Amino acid sequence: MKLYQARETAVSLFYRCGSIVIFVLLWQLACSAGLAPETFVASPATILETLWQYIQDGSLYRHSSVSLSRAFYGFVLAVVVAVPVGFMLGGWFKNFERVVGPLLTFLGQFNPFALFSVFLLLFGIGEVSKVAMIFWVAIWPVLYNASLGVKTVDPLHVKLARSMGMGRVKLLWKIVIPSSASFLFAGLRLAAATAFFMLIPAEMMGASRGLGWLIINAQVNYQIPKLYTGTLVIVVFGILIDTLFKFLEKKVVVWKEAKEM
Repeated sequence: MKLYQARETAVSLFYRCGSIVIFVLLWQLACSAGLAPETFVASPATILETLWQYIQDGSLYRHSSVSLSRAFYGFVLAVVVAVPVGFMLGGWFKNFERVVGPLLTFLGQFNPFALFSVFLLLFGIGEVSKVAMIFWVAIWPVLYNASLGVKTVDPLHVKLARSMGMGRVKLLWKIVIPSSASFLFAGLRLAAATAFFMLIPAEMMGASRGLGWLIINAQVNYQIPKLYTGTLVIVVFGILIDTLFKFLEKKVVVWKEAKEM
């Protein structure tokens, strides 16, 4: 049985990673054979060498810590605001939904790139404007998914809980949050990914550190290996963040299903 499970795990891992490995090998072969000009495309070996240099001189830690802190603050602020507002829009406060719902729908249609000048005018070129941009793009996925999750809660469960004398706070904790957990985590995953990838345009504004600044600076100075290395680091961080939220979602959904059983 253990041998069969190990074989199934190996096969699953091969299917997940095989195409990536083949792509990287073909990429390296194309660069080595001169089919991909080094002036535009850095080879995987060169990217890894540049990455190792960043690790050794501490540049990777400095830029990553700055970018992660910006993404973290923007994401947390978005969650703190969006989750309660989303629950209110989900049907708990009908008048609030009627009045504020259309306004939020209108604001959610604004392209964040079109608001660059507005953020600069309001907050300057410091850290606040960067966090505000990340907050803006992260709030909408959480808000909409939280609202949708509340709307999908079974009304019979709510009526039964109220008939048993359950208060609003306890009802929210015992019924609404577990029932809407899948939608909420979908919004959190999307918001986290959006917040992190928004670093590149956010760090174009008056930044001197950060992964986004590293990429923009490499582009301006035509440092192709550094450009690809910074992009690779952001992609890896994005994958790790998404994997973390998938893990947390799996734990929470299992807890929710166990409570329902």
